[in-house]
Amino acid sequence: MDGAVIINLGYNQCGMDMVELLIICGRMPEVDYVVLTEWFEWIVKNTDVSVDLIVYLQTSPETCYERLKNRCREEEKIIAMEYLEAIHQLYEEWLIKQTLFRVPSPVLVIQADSDMQKMIEKYEENRDRILTPYNMQHCL
Repeated sequence: MDGAVIINLGYNQCGMDMVELLIICGRMPEVDYVVLTEWFEWIVKNTDVSVDLIVYLQTSPETCYERLKNRCREEEKIIAMEYLEAIHQLYEEWLIKQTLFRVPSPVLVIQADSDMQKMIEKYEENRDRILTPYNMQHCL
């Protein structure tokens, strides 16, 4: 395949590991788990979901909470700070400490607590690394 394919974490095995952890912790309704599992199994069966690079937008729970409040989305009003802290801890253990689940590819960590302008600058700084398939980077 030519070019980069960027997918949300929820579409690959790493995302399913997190989903399984959420169900075990009682943070996801079982019906949601069943739907996501069936969807994931269909995707794996019908598409290539291999991962070249994980881009982890490392953001503090406090920043996430402020951004949720500022977006004013009705469905996000029920999200508690404690939930964001728990999710943050899971991602830190998985992608930074690499103790929670197998990490299937290199991880690019981008500090994402900054404002939008600074984030655009950070994305531009990392553009080639993000958009060039990992197995082709040594050729550049």
